[in-house]
Formats: sequence, C-alpha cells, structure tokens
Amino acid sequence: MISTTSLFAPVELDLKLLTENLTQLIGARHPILGAAAEHLFTAGGKRVRPAIVLLASRATLLDQDLTQRHRRLAEITEMIHTASLVHDDVVDEADLRRNVPTVNSLFNNRIAVLAGDFLFAQSSWYLANLDNLEVVKLLSEVIRDFAEGEILQGINRFDTSSTIETYLEKSYYKTASLMANSAKAAAVLSETSRGVAEDLYQYGRHLGLAFQIVDDIIDFTSPTEVLGKPAGSDLISGIITAPVIYAMEEHPYLQVLIEREFSEEGDIEQALSLVMESRGIERSRELASHHAKTAVKHLDCLVPSPSSQTLFDLSDYILSRLY
Repeated sequence: MISTTSLFAPVELDLKLLTENLTQLIGARHPILGAAAEHLFTAGGKRVRPAIVLLASRATLLDQDLTQRHRRLAEITEMIHTASLVHDDVVDEADLRRNVPTVNSLFNNRIAVLAGDFLFAQSSWYLANLDNLEVVKLLSEVIRDFAEGEILQGINRFDTSSTIETYLEKSYYKTASLMANSAKAAAVLSETSRGVAEDLYQYGRHLGLAFQIVDDIIDFTSPTEVLGKPAGSDLISGIITAPVIYAMEEHPYLQVLIEREFSEEGDIEQALSLVMESRGIERSRELASHHAKTAVKHLDCLVPSPSSQTLFDLSDYILSRLY
C-alpha cells in the first residue's frame, strides 16, 4: 500500500508547516486546551483533508505560489475535522483513537466537549478573517453538516429500515461535506471559474463517500490491534453501515438480532458472522470503487500538474486501504 507521506510529496512541506502552525494557533492561553491540541495535532493523523485543500490550491494556482489564505483554509479544515473527532469520541465513549488515548480519556468528557467547542469557535474566527463570504458559507455549512450527521446517527441506532440512500446521506454529512466544501473553497480562493469550483466540490463529495464506505468496511475486516477497537464495533453500538444494509437483504434474521439490540447471548457473534458470510463487504467495495471512479472524472477540468496527479492518485490510495 502507498504511504500518505510519498503520496503527498507535492505538499509535504506545506503539511509540515501546517502542523507547526496549528499548535501555535490554538495557543498557550489555555494550558489544558493547549495540551489537548498538542496531543491531537501530533497524534499522527494522515492529514488527508488539509492535503486535499493544499493540492486543490496548488492545482488551481498552477505557477503562482500558495497564498496565506490558502494555507489558512487548510488549517481551518484540519481544525474543524479535529473538533468533530473530539466530539465523536465523547459521543462514542472511546478511549483510543489511532491507538492514542482520546482527549476525553486523558482529561474528562467536560474538557473534551469544551475543547471541541473551542476548536469549532477558533476555526469560525479564522474563517471570518479570510474575508471571503462564499468561503465562510461553504465551511459554515460543514460545521452544521457534522452536527446533523451525528444527530442522524444517534437517533437511527439499531434502525433496520436504513437504506443505502439514507446511509450515503449520513456519510455525506459526516465525511464528504468537509472534503467537498473545502476543495471548492480552495478553488474559490484561487478565483477559478464556477465550473472548476463545482467540479472540485463533486470530486471531494465522491472521494469523501468512498473514504467513509472504506472506513465502514475496515471496521469489519481489520483486526482489533490495527483498529484500536474491536472489529464490528459500529454494528455492536447499533450503527448501520453499508456492509450491514447489504447483509440484511441476504440474511433477514440479521434484522431480528439488530432490532433486539443483541440482547441475547451469542447475538453479537451471530450478527458479525452473518455480515461476513454475506456479499455485504464485496458489494460495499463495489460501491466505494464506484464513488472513487466518479470522483476522478471531475478532475478533467484541471491542467495536468504534480498536484492534480496526486488528487487523482488519492482515489486509488483510498481503495488500497482495503487490501
């Protein structure tokens, strides 16, 4: 599998600068928030979201250098993403993320909620300072979508009437909205045509959907030590993802197990084996592949460059996480 380090070569220095800036932006005014931020931004994430912003910026600016506003947009994107992870971990009562202790387990839920709020507030403040109303609208929508995605996920736990359509809608809110709107925002800052900005939005949207579907497959196929949480943990907590929706079509009994919330002994093991015995994983792979292929079709609007090629390669990278 390709590593993100070699994949993101065109923006490697930009990403290094981004990590240094992020820790400074959160600042030392609040020691606990500073410690939380330091922990979050150095926890070794793949930085896929800010990389997309930086690549889209370089691909649309071509020979011009990145402006301070493009760099700030990438930082805001990572801040919004990180804020959502902090809140996710509180909602999921998670102790580990990428095998690193979560903010809620290091401090407590109250601090974690406030740290997430603080990051959202900081990102909004930096966003307003870009002085570009369209970009403010695009990224504000993302913050709203995150909340909507979490609420939808919360109220639809153990709901076996979920369809692939409702699943993709929730996946858009939770993952694809940030990739789509921030890629479009980069094009807006580069003053591209409306068409190019819209194509980059569609690229981010389909790439984000592929990314989320792959994550949901990995939840079943990766061993605990890789995930840092037990395999199938989404299903166990009642989150219905693509592999489960497809598996229910083949094995209606899976629906019974989910509806009774795995209340009887052996229910969880049986549910997991029904998913693994079905074509759910395979059909989810096909769905992810469809969205990854659709994403790259929207890159035809870009002049060929190392950055546009990397955006293209990113769709292969996302699918390669499955093998």
